Amino acid sequence: MDTIAMDAVAGQVSGMARARRRKSYTLEEKQRLVAESCESGSSVSLVARRHDINANLLFTWRRQMRPPASAALPLELIPVEVISSGPAAAPAAAGGAEQRGVIEIVLLGGVRVRVDAEVSEAALRRVLSALEAAA
Repeated sequence: MDTIAMDAVAGQVSGMARARRRKSYTLEEKQRLVAESCESGSSVSLVARRHDINANLLFTWRRQMRPPASAALPLELIPVEVISSGPAAAPAAAGGAEQRGVIEIVLLGGVRVRVDAEVSEAALRRVLSALEAAA
């Protein structure tokens, strides 16, 4: 009776074990899979499963193909006009509390935005972008 010994690690028949080679992907294949995983409603794990690759590999490709943070949208400068109307007035009291660090931004069209020192930069950007889009 013949016996066939199985290599427990590689799952290969002894004496006939071949070296497993990794599949290499071209840049175009990687870009196509990354684009597919970035589509709206898409799932990285489902895309990876569909193409028989590990999801971690797809996440790595996505990270490698992400534009660097410095390539984000360039900052735009907006015109600022400083108006001097004599001596600075004392801060107005609102409800008995002094308003320190409050600035007022007057946009074209007369829109005024009052911002205090506690507003986040991201929130201010969103407000100004929305106002610019509405103009």
